[in-house]
Amino acid sequence: MTEPSLYDQILDFANRADPWPLYEKLRSQPVWQEADGTFVVSTFREIYALQHDPRLSSDLTNLLPEFAAKLPPAQGPGGAPPSFLVSDPPRHDTLRRVAMRQFGPPHRPDLIDKMAPALKAIVTGLIDNLADKQGADLVDDVAYPFPVAVICHLLGVPPEDEPRFSAWVDPIVNALARPTPEQLQARTDARQHMSNYLFELAQRRRAEPGEDMISGYLTDDGPDGRLEGGDLFSTLMLLLVAGHETTVNLITNGWLTLQRHPEVLQRLRTEPGFSIRLVEELLRYEPSVHILPFRTAVADIAIGDTTIRKGHPIAVMLASGNRDPEQFPHPDRFDPDRTDTVHLSFATGIHYCLGAPLARLEAQFALTQLAKRLRNPRVLADPPPYRPSPVLRGPIHLPIAFDEVCPA
Repeated sequence: MTEPSLYDQILDFANRADPWPLYEKLRSQPVWQEADGTFVVSTFREIYALQHDPRLSSDLTNLLPEFAAKLPPAQGPGGAPPSFLVSDPPRHDTLRRVAMRQFGPPHRPDLIDKMAPALKAIVTGLIDNLADKQGADLVDDVAYPFPVAVICHLLGVPPEDEPRFSAWVDPIVNALARPTPEQLQARTDARQHMSNYLFELAQRRRAEPGEDMISGYLTDDGPDGRLEGGDLFSTLMLLLVAGHETTVNLITNGWLTLQRHPEVLQRLRTEPGFSIRLVEELLRYEPSVHILPFRTAVADIAIGDTTIRKGHPIAVMLASGNRDPEQFPHPDRFDPDRTDTVHLSFATGIHYCLGAPLARLEAQFALTQLAKRLRNPRVLADPPPYRPSPVLRGPIHLPIAFDEVCPA
């Protein structure tokens, strides 16, 4: 029996709690080619350069047929086109400009700043709900409902519909990397249910538009036009999934890291402004997104002694690059005071994370409130149980105990 490759071992759920030694071995050379033809890129400098290389493609139709046949279809339910996340210029650039127009500069440059009071109120209320308890699941009670409430508020999803999304999002996320046929079917079903819901919601917003992002997409005639048809639903599904799933992991991974470093947790309680540096280091040290799978090349790309061949799959190992000692001194040390903070956690290049400013702010608020209000917090399972996905890595539950909840 053939011994599994380092990449196979990283994908293996058995190594989800501690993939870092495998990443260290992977970085012994910048690029590996797997037996199935996939090229795996693991070092910071090479990842950064590759993501700025116009020969790197996110469009699955650029894969050679023998590879494309093994991957989930890019199309959405009913044959809807793929989102801009898995598109290349010029289509990517147009859709991203239209999506960004309702989310930030230049059309709504102060949207995120204006949300600060609402963010504080949401996370304060969630922690208030723990006041009569001495234990909680940080995921179920804070880290998940907080960003879900925020993205639903932004998009215009009624609060009573928020609980539906967990049942839809989990199968979509679990089908990343190397999905089984069963996972692919669950993903297809979940996307269909979400698409049906979003169609009905868009019809309501079209009839009675408000100040939310969905209403803006349906009514705003910007330079690139409106989002319509399949592009509207692909974009909305992307924003709903990406708009909360990665932030759940950032908050949960962040709290677990703070509990493992009590001296840093104490600084968060007492030092004004410390949360900004803290979250930036958390993004590097424990990123929410570990791998960008399903990239390819539209032409041969030479990296060091290796040539990534046109049409082959590429796996971009963001988490490995974030701990590359060639870029970060003592990369396995959690150090919020480090000055070398240019990390890969939001990707880079044209696909830089659209929601990065919001994710940073949500994590800063959530972790600061938890640090200041939970007296004598303890993690009850370390390592905790992890989500199945090797792409979006984070605990599926994080049971904690505390002596009391201090008033806000």
